[in-house]
Amino acid sequence: MGRKSIKEDKNIYFLAREERGWTREKASENLPKISEDRLERIENGTIPRPDEVKEMVDVYKKPELFNYYCANQCDLGDGTVKTIHIADLSRIILEMLSSINSIEKMKDRLIDITADGEISGDELKEFAEIKSELSRISLTVETLKLWTEQMIADGKINKEEWNKYNKDSI
Repeated sequence: MGRKSIKEDKNIYFLAREERGWTREKASENLPKISEDRLERIENGTIPRPDEVKEMVDVYKKPELFNYYCANQCDLGDGTVKTIHIADLSRIILEMLSSINSIEKMKDRLIDITADGEISGDELKEFAEIKSELSRISLTVETLKLWTEQMIADGKINKEEWNKYNKDSI
């Protein structure tokens, strides 16, 4: 196990390696596609390639690296993928239930607004609010997915058992 770095501006890739307790040399031994020099460049700000991120996700057991990459570094995800922060399960579920309750209250108005197939100027504000609440639900669902992926990576959920019941493969 290497010494803990005193570097202050550590990026997510640096922190993931450090959390494993590995030096760059040890990490590059476990990351066959990423040399020690390349890993240093990534940890100092060079944007990794998607295949490098996938390898770090698998080896470091950090599925949130995918989300970080897609939300912050990938041109395709820019502005469309939201950054997700894994929370504890009870917080995720409470957020989900809160959003569902809000939408339940808005559903009749959503039907009224969209029944004619058009959204008029006086309906636009309410429609935007409803869409925002739906986006909040979507983000909560993605948070729950990421939480599940982390539990599988940590061995707290058996992947084979999960795949028997899960219709959406991870």
